Amino acid sequence: MANSDYKIGVVGVGRMGANIARHLSDEGFSVVVVYDIVSENAKELAAELDSAAADKLTQVTDLADYIITVVTDDSAMRQIYSDDADDSLLKGASGKVFINCATISPQVHVDIEDLAGKHGAESLEGCMASSITQAREGTLYLMCGGKKETFDRVKTILDSMSVSLRYIGEAGKAAQVKALVNMVMNINTAGLAEGLGLGAALGLDLEMLQEVFAQTGANSRVLETDGEDMQIRDHECYFSAAHASKDSGIALDLADAAGISLPLAQATKDQYDRMIELDLGDLDKSGVAELTFPGRGKS
Repeated sequence: MANSDYKIGVVGVGRMGANIARHLSDEGFSVVVVYDIVSENAKELAAELDSAAADKLTQVTDLADYIITVVTDDSAMRQIYSDDADDSLLKGASGKVFINCATISPQVHVDIEDLAGKHGAESLEGCMASSITQAREGTLYLMCGGKKETFDRVKTILDSMSVSLRYIGEAGKAAQVKALVNMVMNINTAGLAEGLGLGAALGLDLEMLQEVFAQTGANSRVLETDGEDMQIRDHECYFSAAHASKDSGIALDLADAAGISLPLAQATKDQYDRMIELDLGDLDKSGVAELTFPGRGKS
């Protein structure tokens, strides 16, 4: 099956969704329709890709055989897959395959798979552990959950989107792993902000400090991606503080259900919640340094 034989729709064309659509189009896939709650986003991208800009979700299901969704949260996910609403991706969904890429609660993925099955469709979670640049370049780290036969059916699309592709297991399992990935990443980010903030308060050379961190047990991927940004206050958003709060919250909900305590994850979420309270939630997660560096007025 040639790439052009895959008729793809993308629902949720913010920066991640739009760049996934652009990459797939570049790779020769037929991105036939896009949809966004902000209609102007869909219209602009549709003009760029020579595809249709859907006014309704039902148009996406009608035009595409494979639908990729990248929405904000559990509520948005349940809305686009409503079993009751007149406008839903489930209308006329028989034979379609949904690939859901947002970071949402694992149970929602399980519920969506059940709903899709009721309508003769298939659903797969394609959890992304990467950023906007990787979406555009097709170098995402993708963790997938759902039925193995569904994963195999869409593997050509997934391979194009990713540099590393991993099938985790049944529905909900990839989302659990993704929640833990983001929880640990958020803890590392907040910890780095505190280390550099304290270094600044002590008058240490922060470039030297980061070099030492990189060669010792203080090293992390976050140091590579966020250290300099924290120092120079460059918080252009690739992964927002608001999303960090949401994702840490998902992990904490999983911990509550499992009956365990995660004090570091809770403290980290409290920091990102504080950013939201201070109207800093749209900054990149590196902006947590605004709470820890001396003289920045947010501590």
